[in-house]
Amino acid sequence: MYDLASKCSVLLAKDFVHSAFTIILNEETRNSRSLYVEMNQTVITIYPRLKISKMYNFSLMEENCQVLDQSPENSTMNSRQGINKIEVSDQKGVSVSCDFQYDLCTVTLAGWHHGVSAGLFGTNDNEAGNEWMVPNGSFTDNVKEFTQSWQVNKCSLVQKKEKPCPITAKQNICKVFFEEPHSLLR
Repeated sequence: MYDLASKCSVLLAKDFVHSAFTIILNEETRNSRSLYVEMNQTVITIYPRLKISKMYNFSLMEENCQVLDQSPENSTMNSRQGINKIEVSDQKGVSVSCDFQYDLCTVTLAGWHHGVSAGLFGTNDNEAGNEWMVPNGSFTDNVKEFTQSWQVNKCSLVQKKEKPCPITAKQNICKVFFEEPHSLLR
């Protein structure tokens, strides 16, 4: 257990073999965090403090890129939301659950994801000796080096102004790819 002193977004876990899932902890404005979960071309962003989530299914986009599906009914992910809890899972054994009342999120992986993931949550292979692996495959015992190695964005203490997307037929897709805090292209 360790405290993330960084104000940067970090990769918690990613399937680096089959690309079945990606889970990122994003730093938002006003000391808030969100959880970015990607499975089966579907992205759900969970905002625990706000008790809300947003879902996008990139496989259902129309050719003109104007429609992004935001309804869980058309997704290949299963999603259940209660008053104080949201659960997201897929058919391949990845499950993310957030309890808003306790500000606690859990990630559960089925056995066939054994040893294929890496990130701040470790390698998921029941080997204590390689839990502190950094992206280049080497190991560290320094918490700061470990957490910084899994940052997914360059961050600074000064907030940068975002450039608005040009108004075109692809405005919505531009916003998702370049303005959303979870986007790797931001």
